[in-house]
Amino acid sequence: MNKDGSMNLFRYWNRLRGDRPAPRRSEIEPAEIKTLLPDTFILERDARGEAVFRLAGTRLCATYGKELKGHSFPSLWHGRDQETVGRLVHHALDDKSVATVAFEGMSREGRINRFELIALPLEGGQESLRALGTIQPFMKPFWLGADPIVENRIESFRLIDPDREAPLPYDRTALSVPPLQPAGDTVSARLDGRQGRRIHHLVVFQGGRT
Repeated sequence: MNKDGSMNLFRYWNRLRGDRPAPRRSEIEPAEIKTLLPDTFILERDARGEAVFRLAGTRLCATYGKELKGHSFPSLWHGRDQETVGRLVHHALDDKSVATVAFEGMSREGRINRFELIALPLEGGQESLRALGTIQPFMKPFWLGADPIVENRIESFRLIDPDREAPLPYDRTALSVPPLQPAGDTVSARLDGRQGRRIHHLVVFQGGRT
């Protein structure tokens, strides 16, 4: 995850679930994520077994130029990506996995913007399978919300088991690096046991093969 909105929603979901696979839908308090609500959605499975929007935030609906409630989730995607998106949602709904997708959205006028999506499972029993999620734009160009996105195309995707791996940057193992030195002096530095020379803000290591 790269966007603050995605990470903040994950942290909220993760705090609610505790040591369970997923929190219950009834535990979600909109007031606690009010700044995220315009870009947030809830998915559910309809009678045909397809993932549809049960709820969608106002900014999200403006991004796609229509009311998304009741709308098919896979239908937002290019034909070649619909099956993949359907499987990702299946994992979020049935297997309680966290799904993340980086994608490009193409507008009606042919403009392109990149987005990040995260889908988080909710517990509601087999009769009420749902997922909480958000779609966050990497950039906010002037036309976003006025020129609607008409097609999504996947760039990359990933399924995360939050109990087995760290999905957020602050959970990653830290790498110790020398501090930056604004002065122009050339000094020595070490990184992972290798000797290097610092020149301005760069550390240069000798290359070559061993």
